[in-house]
Amino acid sequence: MNQLEESVWPKAPQQPNLPSDTAHLWLIDLAQPVAVLNHLRQSLSGDELARAKRFHFDQDRRNFIAARGALRHILSRYLARPPSVLRFSYSPHGKPALVDPASPAFNLSHSGELALLAVSRAPTIGIDLEQLRPMPDAGQIAQRFFSPHENEVFQTIPAEQRDEAFFNCWTRKEAYIKAVGEGLSHPLDSFDVSLRPGEPAALLAVRPPAATSAWALHAFQPAPAYVAALVTTNRDTRLVYWQWAP
Repeated sequence: MNQLEESVWPKAPQQPNLPSDTAHLWLIDLAQPVAVLNHLRQSLSGDELARAKRFHFDQDRRNFIAARGALRHILSRYLARPPSVLRFSYSPHGKPALVDPASPAFNLSHSGELALLAVSRAPTIGIDLEQLRPMPDAGQIAQRFFSPHENEVFQTIPAEQRDEAFFNCWTRKEAYIKAVGEGLSHPLDSFDVSLRPGEPAALLAVRPPAATSAWALHAFQPAPAYVAALVTTNRDTRLVYWQWAP
């Protein structure tokens, strides 16, 4: 993994250039002051505001407004349009895309007080972010959702590394199913990923058999106590890391 937590993610230019061989990764701090949240709220659509109101807890509502507002403000830089005019469509499994066919592909994930946005010219991209936390039931969850091979490896992980191994596996699997656009309707045990801490991230096998070489899997640590994974169809993708600032 790249130890990105040891470096500062630079601020992006106002009009970022996105070559076809590049994916931009945006780190978003969701803990924004009230004034920033109010500004971001103004860019949201009616259905997004309705979704925000449905959250039971204020913290979840604020995180949604921050993530969705930042998403609009970031994508507006690529299209040189106001954030509020952007229109989204959704796949049958809920994956969002911009209506404009010339728009880049993107995928958003959030956990804790951070969000990660991936933007790319590649047609297929998926990202997942998780905050590391104690997982006393990791073994039970792994037995239910991980593949037989992943479970076999997971059982050999030392106890002090199991939480990291669990989230390595989870983020890589989530990023893959988000990339293929099927979400949790795609069986999590139908493919294998690497998960052992310190080993390279890799998509090891897909069932029914398919060429794993068609996919590129990247794993990294965007901040202390967080792990993330990115999956794209461009194996030669160059990753550029930026931080969003309101």
